[in-house]
Order: sequence, then structure tokens, then C-alpha cells
Amino acid sequence: MTDQAAVTEHQEPPVITERRERVLVVTLNRPDQRNAVNAGVAQGIAAALDTLDADRELSVGVVTGAGGYFCAGMDLKAFAAGETPWVDGSGFAGITERTSDKPLIAAVEGFAVAGGLEIALACDLIVAAQGAKLGIPEVKRSLVAAGGGLLRLPRMIPRNVANELALTGDPITAERGYELGLVNRVTEPGQTLQAALELAAAIAANGPLGLAGSKRILRESADWPQAEAFARQRPIWEPIFASEDAREGATAFAEKRAPVWRGK
Repeated sequence: MTDQAAVTEHQEPPVITERRERVLVVTLNRPDQRNAVNAGVAQGIAAALDTLDADRELSVGVVTGAGGYFCAGMDLKAFAAGETPWVDGSGFAGITERTSDKPLIAAVEGFAVAGGLEIALACDLIVAAQGAKLGIPEVKRSLVAAGGGLLRLPRMIPRNVANELALTGDPITAERGYELGLVNRVTEPGQTLQAALELAAAIAANGPLGLAGSKRILRESADWPQAEAFARQRPIWEPIFASEDAREGATAFAEKRAPVWRGK
């Protein structure tokens, strides 16, 4: 199934979505512009995440790019022409300020730079091809990585490494990102989507309520005072423990069979 967002007649959709069992593949589809983010891409990503969250049959999203690369960041020509690559409530590219409730995997070929890396950082896991470039070069244009790069990178890699990336604007390779813990898996070029789908399948086999609750705690707990952490997570996990899926998980384990999740 394919959804189209912000499409004008005779043009390819800037974002394509495809369902693969319990996984929604979201493809940035402006290869001639290196998948740079314009208003259409931003709106398309936001709509895709709404679809992912609303559909109980979907458990995981994979974000990738067409044409052998992930994303070159904001489309500066479109921005100069007055287009806005932000979506109210969702931020830059429709993802940096409000991501999906469900797990997201970025599949990075070629490069994810500037806003492109910020899209990947808004995901929960990153799969990247050997030699892929990852960076926030905004300072080279006297700009600031305002789409979350400066906020998320220091929490994901050593602060001084994040400082170097931000202040020099120079990229690192996927291999270096893997060494730093930024990248989960490194693949041969052209294989990131397949590797991301394999990772997504392993995630999607698990209970959807447990996945959403775990993601929420992982995301929100970074800002919780340690003394309040257990109290703050309780209202998230308690309803999950009382759910039909929790009972199904325990029953399936006892009966030595695969669970059948209902998302409630």
C-alpha cells in the first residue's frame, strides 16, 4: 500500500509508505534533490508517523531514502522560496519534535547530514552502510543544528565528540558512529534497508504495548530526577501489566507457543 503526501499532478510523491507485515517503511523520495527536506517531505513524514501510531497492525517504522542516500538536510532553495519544512507540533521534517509512539529505525545509505542526521537521531535505532557520512555541518553555513542535533548528540555519544562534530561541521563515517554507539549496525552498501527490516521483524515479534511503553520510558526518563524515576514510570507500566496482551504473553510462554498480540 502506498500513501501520497503533498503531491502535485505528474510528480512523484515526496514520501512513500509501504506496509511489510507489521512494519511501515517510510521512504524519502526526492533523489534528484538528495532527499532534501521541503514542505512536502515534512508533511509526508508527519502523516506517515500518524499512520504508524494509529494502526494496531503496525508495530515498527523504518525510515529510509531513495536513490542510494538518506537525506542531505533542509532544502535551502525551497526554504529561500518560502517553503516551511516544519510541521506544527512535530518540528523539522515532521519528526524531530514529535516522533512516533512506536519504535523507529533509520536505514542510512550514503549520508545523513544536517537535518538528515537529525531525522535519524529522532529514530530509536540506526542502521548505516559502510562509509556513510554522518554529520551536522550547519556551522559551515553560519547556521545551527536546531532540529535536535545539538540536543540529542551529546546524550548519545561522548560530549567532546559531539562538540567536535558541531563546531567543526566535519562528518564521521558509519564505522566511527558504530564505535561510538551512535550506529547499531553497519552493513554493506545497498543492504541497510534489508538489515533494518530484519531488525524491525525482531522488534515487531514483541508485544506492541510493551514496545510503546518501553520506548516512552526510555525517551522520557533521561529528564527524570533519579529520586522520582520509579514513581514516574509506574503509570506507564501498570496499565500494560494489566492488559490482555500481558496475559497472552504469559499464557503463550506457559503453553510454549507464539503469542497472538491484540494491542490491548
